[in-house]
Amino acid sequence: MKYDCIIIGGGPAGLQAAVQLGRYMRSVLIVDAGSGRSSACRKYSNLLGFPEGVSGDILRRRGLKHIEALGVTHVEEEVSRVHKSFTDFIVQTRKDRVYKGKSLLFATGIQDAYPYVPGLQECLGVSVYICPDCDGYEVKGKRTAVWGRGDPGADMVDTIYYWTRDIIYVNHGAFPLSAEKRRGLEDKEIPVYEAVVTDLIQHHGQIQSLRSSTGESWAVEKIFLAFGGSRPRTELAYSLGVIQDDKGHVLVEPRTKMTNIEGVWAAGDILMHSQLVSTAAADGAQAAVWIHKWLHRQSF
Repeated sequence: MKYDCIIIGGGPAGLQAAVQLGRYMRSVLIVDAGSGRSSACRKYSNLLGFPEGVSGDILRRRGLKHIEALGVTHVEEEVSRVHKSFTDFIVQTRKDRVYKGKSLLFATGIQDAYPYVPGLQECLGVSVYICPDCDGYEVKGKRTAVWGRGDPGADMVDTIYYWTRDIIYVNHGAFPLSAEKRRGLEDKEIPVYEAVVTDLIQHHGQIQSLRSSTGESWAVEKIFLAFGGSRPRTELAYSLGVIQDDKGHVLVEPRTKMTNIEGVWAAGDILMHSQLVSTAAADGAQAAVWIHKWLHRQSF
């Protein structure tokens, strides 16, 4: 079978695109490895209609139920290779399955960089955060640790200082910190601890303290991670010849979300913008509108 569109990535961008394309009655396949940021987040608190918050898992499960009702096919596999034949886009998975599509949407998200220590996964989105645009509000007036590395951690301190002044900075592994950033922390009277965090003490996702390899610990209510090195997952797009900026984000036409390659679109956190779920979903919907228009033109 040849699909009208193959979507690689099943987070908010990919699922929203699948909903829109399904409503256009397009044949759609969504291929997702199930390992994106939305899979790990225990709670999103900034989405319209969910004042109590909603987990990434629930969003994804509801999204899958939604697209299945629209006739969209979903497979949980990891894509290993994509290429273009004379007329089709060919998607191959690590299970050696091959799928063909008239068009392609990359919604592969971002790869976060931080140490995986005991207690962390239970807290993500509940009391441990990554994106200040998404969750800066959650630390309002709370005792908060920025747990990071070098200058990226100092930059995060500067960002969340807007919401709380009760901050400590745990510089993981005593990573080099520039004199300028250190002065900025001193000016704000932010304590800096040079330590390797080995585990987080938490209860039902609510952080209680960080513990270091030396036995030292710090009682906090919230944590922001800031290790730097997060990168868009664009290897597959790059292999197809999709143009990226110097930070690895895919470049698209702003209105349509089409890449430099005819028939190939991109949406979500692989683009350069704030890493909001709502923004990623909007990208997916917008891309789907123009994928449909493009497919419609091809039929004449």
